[in-house]
Amino acid sequence: MKVLLIGTGAVGEGIALVSKSKPWLESMVLADYQLERAQKVHQKLDLSPQFSVEQVDASNVEQVVKLALQYKVDLILNAVSCEYSDPIFEAAYQAGCNYMDMALSGLGAEMGKFQFDRAHLWKEKGLLALIGMGMDPGVSDIFAKYAAKHLFDEIDEIGIRDGAALDIKGYEFAPTFSIYDALEECTDPALVWEKGKGWYEVEAFSEPEIFPFPEGIGRLEVVHVEHEEVVLIPRWINCNKVTFKYGLGEKFINAIRVIKMLGLHSREPINVKGVEVAPADVVAALLPDPATLGPLMSGKTCVGTWVTGWKDGKRRSIYIYQSTDNQESMQKYGIQAVSLQTAIGPVIGLELLAKKVWHGKGVFGPEAFDPDPFMERMPEYDFPYEIIELDEESVKRL
Repeated sequence: MKVLLIGTGAVGEGIALVSKSKPWLESMVLADYQLERAQKVHQKLDLSPQFSVEQVDASNVEQVVKLALQYKVDLILNAVSCEYSDPIFEAAYQAGCNYMDMALSGLGAEMGKFQFDRAHLWKEKGLLALIGMGMDPGVSDIFAKYAAKHLFDEIDEIGIRDGAALDIKGYEFAPTFSIYDALEECTDPALVWEKGKGWYEVEAFSEPEIFPFPEGIGRLEVVHVEHEEVVLIPRWINCNKVTFKYGLGEKFINAIRVIKMLGLHSREPINVKGVEVAPADVVAALLPDPATLGPLMSGKTCVGTWVTGWKDGKRRSIYIYQSTDNQESMQKYGIQAVSLQTAIGPVIGLELLAKKVWHGKGVFGPEAFDPDPFMERMPEYDFPYEIIELDEESVKRL
């Protein structure tokens, strides 16, 4: 498979490092708006001839198409902020190659609308777009599909629960992933889906609960946050309810609330002493690059899918999760835990598409495919998962 990777930030770097020397990967183009960033990643890859470096503006469809055709790629992998998803998706279609991303454009129930509205065009052209194939969304959706296939006869609720016990030395507020994506999903209303009601909005950070995370992370308060799984999972998995809750912590939530109150989350430029600047760009400039945080971080992150329902006539509650230790991720790849955790899922997805284990024509979420080949490969990538029985009474709703 020949891949054009758009974006060589923390996650893009992880994708490149994990993909290196994989026999199914013929070549990968490392493309970034900041050419020096792509060159730095290439250096970490020991200047492997399996990789090449290019500069690209992800918002420019013509530039992306030109690169895809120049390198005759089979797939474009979008590893930049979701604000660029639509032009990169369109470029893949025009170039006649498949597409994968890790986050959806659009707000609320409209997330992914641009892509799903064009599914028939992709099908007619014989192309496949796999959207939302990161960690969460992505691996979390595959966990849900696995539970539906193997562990339940009837599912009540699928709830993604994401939490961490991470300390970042020297910082009180330092998001471990794109601040632009963090601002969007944390300042928009959150989303819930229920059978018979469909999608509906709830207040961001509402309905807190104390969730018992494994791996020594412990009991954390989690709250509603807008996330793609709530849009994707009901399209392919039969259940009664889908939610997403995040263990952000009081400091993070308070910081986001102040940023929103001041209008600093806006991407619309304002005039400051004759200079046009977007407030969100100022926030981003003040914060550390997530790719640089690894040496300052310690602890673990955990993403999992909590599923409740019935099996063999009995009530059942399980949590399928993946936990990544920052010390281990730094030792193995030199990448912080959140970035590595997000990067491995897409690489496994690439392998399954390259080998045509997963295949199709149109636009799909991860849960549209058989989860077994993916989960069988997770240990091979040093990316193990665990399944535990979880007493519903151990989750305290506040």
